[in-house]
Amino acid sequence: MRATGDLPARYPKGGFEGARKLLTVGTGDKTYHRDGWVFQVIAWIAAHRFDDEALIRAPQMIKADKGLDGLIIEFDSDGIAHVVICEEKATKNPRNQVKSKVWPEFEQFETGGRDNELIASVTSLLQVSRDPDPDGTVADILWNEKRAYRVAVTVGGKYASAKGRKGLFKGYEKSVLGDVARRRAETLVLEDVRDWIDCVAEKALVKIDSAEAAANV
Repeated sequence: MRATGDLPARYPKGGFEGARKLLTVGTGDKTYHRDGWVFQVIAWIAAHRFDDEALIRAPQMIKADKGLDGLIIEFDSDGIAHVVICEEKATKNPRNQVKSKVWPEFEQFETGGRDNELIASVTSLLQVSRDPDPDGTVADILWNEKRAYRVAVTVGGKYASAKGRKGLFKGYEKSVLGDVARRRAETLVLEDVRDWIDCVAEKALVKIDSAEAAANV
């Protein structure tokens, strides 16, 4: 993981405005698009804190993007251990989102229906890491069943307990077969997900204003 520090000299000023747009719900925009993107960033940070040796794709810069929410390549002493396909949902209705959207997405990857998308994402990450044989590595991933899955979702109320989480992720083993290590699940307990993320976004906007002011000195 590369640590982030001060902004480099001549940092493009347009980046500040772009960041503001990602954190703001504009006229006609859907709040859940902004909230979903912010939650993806939170999940991305959590993934780095869990494994700072992994290759982790940065969140998409389009709030309503329909592609992969996240992708993680984990390593062990023999090379690539897992390619983790991630789905992240900031929602008031977690069970509905998991059952109607996450499980079908995972099933598509399990049956090879989205291999082209997976190959493109994995190849892009490996090229950044300067893998000497990205094509061979991708083939190994596809044929040796190194895929794993990770769902992260906001919860409140009845899903904030051990019993609730068991019900929330019911059916996971039917969508992703095999060892339990292939099925990962994480929750963030928020009683009011919209207000909480709005507060996070407002604090981030203050930081952006401060960084822009410092860059203009």
